Amino acid sequence: MSRGNRYSPELRERAVKLFFDHKSEYQTEWKAMQSISQRLGMSAESLRTWIRRTEIDTGERPGLTTDERVRLKALEKENRELRRANEILKDAAVFFATELDGQPKR
Repeated sequence: MSRGNRYSPELRERAVKLFFDHKSEYQTEWKAMQSISQRLGMSAESLRTWIRRTEIDTGERPGLTTDERVRLKALEKENRELRRANEILKDAAVFFATELDGQPKR
């Protein structure tokens, strides 16, 4: 089961929008997160994570954007696959080199 599918994207967007629209009404950001998340039936930590992700994606906070994270993950997967293919090719080269050494040359 993949992570992050418990809440609909619409609910996430709504919660984040509510936070940004009403955070000035609270003493701290955390109190705003707690209040809004409680009203919408989620944990404050979930809301905090979505808010931080939105801030990164909009450039308000440093870090890798969602698109950059997806691209990085794809590149890491491709790198693993290429390393595995390289190991297979090396093993095949050693195998065939030892097989051919035992046979007379023509």
